[in-house]
Amino acid sequence: MARTDRGTTPAERRPRSLSLIASLVAVTVVAAAGCGGNSGGSSEPSTATSATPTSSAPATTATPTTSSASTALSTSEATTTTAAPRTTATDTTESETTVSEAAESETTTESETTVSEAAESETTTESETTESDTIATPTTEPPPPTAVAVAVPLPKASTVAELIALDRPLVIAHAGGDQDYPHSTIYAYTQSALAGADILELDVQLTADGVLIVQHDDTVDRTTEASGPVAELTLAEIQALDNAHWFVAGFWGDRTRPDSEYEFRGVRTGAVDPPPGFEADDFRVATFREVGERFPHHVLDVEIKLQRGADGEEDPATGIAAAEVLAAEIAELGREDSVIVACFNDDVLAAFSRLAPSVAATPGEAALVGWFLAGEALDPDLAVLQVPFTYGGLEVVTPDTVARVHGEGREVWVWLSGTDVVETREFYSDLFALGVDGVIAGRPAEARAALDNAGGG
Repeated sequence: MARTDRGTTPAERRPRSLSLIASLVAVTVVAAAGCGGNSGGSSEPSTATSATPTSSAPATTATPTTSSASTALSTSEATTTTAAPRTTATDTTESETTVSEAAESETTTESETTVSEAAESETTTESETTESDTIATPTTEPPPPTAVAVAVPLPKASTVAELIALDRPLVIAHAGGDQDYPHSTIYAYTQSALAGADILELDVQLTADGVLIVQHDDTVDRTTEASGPVAELTLAEIQALDNAHWFVAGFWGDRTRPDSEYEFRGVRTGAVDPPPGFEADDFRVATFREVGERFPHHVLDVEIKLQRGADGEEDPATGIAAAEVLAAEIAELGREDSVIVACFNDDVLAAFSRLAPSVAATPGEAALVGWFLAGEALDPDLAVLQVPFTYGGLEVVTPDTVARVHGEGREVWVWLSGTDVVETREFYSDLFALGVDGVIAGRPAEARAALDNAGGG
């Protein structure tokens, strides 16, 4: 449930915990930046041959360490992440996507395209002029997928209860490891799994046509070449976009870099070849179902995001609508015991828990504030508290905090907030030394290395 606003520095993830104390006494709701980072599957393993990502990956990409990820992958130990069927404007909806303002060339980096407010009917044979200042042109359809697969190692445990029973710190890949890999892409989740992450963290919200996607911001502006609210765009329109367009390792959404530093730009659209073992679709915005199916053995830490209404305020109704779809899809995938759900809004969490009472959850903001400040009791069924490392400059995760959580028989997972936090192997080692039970890491390979060095693998 990370809330983070990473601009050009590593940054904030879920603001909830003791530090919430300072800021949240005065306010009930923390300004929304979002989960883990504004810094923020098939059923059985197959025998496909694994392909290792090449040097086109970020310099910070770590190969699997001496953990489960470093062992030789046998066909019985690896889950093959075969490409899911791609979704286009013609095979998912009956509409055709349009982009206002003429489509930019792949070399252009400073300007944006804007997704039009409405898709044309599929019965229309030619693109029409929109009411905007420019003429809408059809988006370029990405190339067909290639027949490739990357095998990932099985995690040590595949349910929330089994992970807790490991009795060691857990590495939780924030948005797939958004400081090292393109935020929330299948490519990122695959790299994190290869690095030995125990859990994959993701944010979810609904598209205009009601599809649950893995997306942090409620607009597509920060990661893609386009602009527009998620709630006003269809799945086909969103998935046509390049979700790694603005990726630079360590700097989410920074548009000031030289063109050469946006190393995965154009993979989605076919202008650049994907790394070996991957395809163009691995760099698009994924659906929740796609992640759930591609990584059937990894526990998913899912934050329900709220979208803003016309007044610019977060609308709880959007979170409840997403919760309904999430509960249904978890049940359809048979993943009730391998998902844990978070949301800052307590009402949204309550709605989700009514729909999926057997799925693990973590407290909302108001419940945590009451617990930290007034000693109010939490639901005894909540086994995990997800808290920020710092908030508003105030240190939250201390030995006393950890002892208090453990004294109640619960686990404490930490998400990282504040521009004062630099995620390094040494930083993760210090967190593990405090006795925390999980770290929601933007650099999961480094977190895994820190854990292995401490003998906690």
